[in-house]
Amino acid sequence: FKEELTGPQYANRYMKELKQYPIEVLLNTTVTNLTRDKVVTLLNEEGEQDIQASAVVLAMGCRERNRGAIHIPGTRPVGVMTAGTAQRYLNIDGYLVGKKVFILGSGDIGLIMARRMSLEGAKVLGVAEIMPYSNGLTRNIVQCLHDYEIPLYLSHTITNIHGDERVEGITISEVDAQFNPIVGTEKQFEVDTVLLSVGLIPDNGLSKKAGVEFDPVTKGALVYHNLETNVPGIFACGNVLHVHDLVDFVSLEAKRAGANAAAYVQHKQNNQGAVIQTMAGRGVGYVVPQKISTAMDDVELFFRVNQKFNQVCLQIKCGDTILKEIRKKQLLPAEMEKVLIPKELLSQVNQTLTLEILSKEAN
Repeated sequence: FKEELTGPQYANRYMKELKQYPIEVLLNTTVTNLTRDKVVTLLNEEGEQDIQASAVVLAMGCRERNRGAIHIPGTRPVGVMTAGTAQRYLNIDGYLVGKKVFILGSGDIGLIMARRMSLEGAKVLGVAEIMPYSNGLTRNIVQCLHDYEIPLYLSHTITNIHGDERVEGITISEVDAQFNPIVGTEKQFEVDTVLLSVGLIPDNGLSKKAGVEFDPVTKGALVYHNLETNVPGIFACGNVLHVHDLVDFVSLEAKRAGANAAAYVQHKQNNQGAVIQTMAGRGVGYVVPQKISTAMDDVELFFRVNQKFNQVCLQIKCGDTILKEIRKKQLLPAEMEKVLIPKELLSQVNQTLTLEILSKEAN
C-alpha cells in the first residue's frame, strides 16, 4: 500500500477490498479434509459439507515449534509458552502473562514480544539464541532489544527450567559448535515466565492429505514457477509454502497464486517450454520455486542463506556456466532474499539452475 501500517490496519485494507467482490466468506469454519481431486470437506455450525473445487489455493500459514519439539530439560510448571501464545493473550485477551520474563530464541515474534512485554511493564531479563547469529530481522534486534537494553545471548540455550507449580527460574549455558552445553558457563535467572521463539513450521496437514510433495528444507510444498504443486490445480503461497519474514512478500505471493489459480480454471495457463529444476548450492539453504519454465518472461527466485555472509558474490549457474553474478554486502539467514531471472537468461538454461555463494576473492 506504499505507506506504513500497523498489522490490524494492513489486514483491514484487504478486508475492505474483499467486500468489493461477490465472494462468499465462511467464518468459524474448519477444513477437515482435502483430496487429490480437490474435494474440500468443511465443518461449521451448519454441519459438514463437501465442496468440489476446480482449483485450490493453500494458504494455511504456519505454526510455532513448542517446548516438546526442542526437549528443554527441567520441570513442567505453568509459565512456559510460545511467543505467539503470549502475543494473543496480551493483544487480544488483554492478559499480561508474566512480570519477569526470559525468551528462548531470537525469532521475530519473540523479539517483538520482548518489546511488547517491556512496554506493558514486565521486565525482560534476556534473550538466548542457540545460533551464533540472530534469527530475527536486524531492525527488530535494534528496535526491540537494543532500544530497551535487553541483552541477547548468542550461542546460548536454556539447560534447565526450575519451579513446581509456576516457573521460578532458569539456567542458560553457552553451547559449542555442535550445540552441546559447555560445562562451567551456566547463568541463573529468576523469572516467572519463559517465552519460546524457536521457529515456525508450515502447517501442511491438509496438503499431505491431498498428496502434495514437500521440500525437506522448507517443509512446504514443492512448486512450479506459477506456485502450482505436483497436484494439478492445487497451489500454495505464503507461510505454508515457506516461512516469510515480511508480510509484503506474503501478499505478493498470494496475489500470484490467486491469479494462477484463476488462469488454471479458465484454461489460460502457459504450459509451454522446458521445466528446469532450481537447486540450492554452496551457502544457500533453499530456493523457491523449485521448478521453473524456460517459456516464462521473467522469474523471481526466493532464497535464504544457511549462515551469515559478508562481502560475497551470489552466482546463478546453469551447470558449470555462470549466467549472472550479484555482489552482496551482507546476507543473513533471517532475511529472505530474491533474485530476478530475466527472459534472456532463462533462454540459456537447459539444465538445473543453481544459486550459490562465493567469497569476492574467489572471483
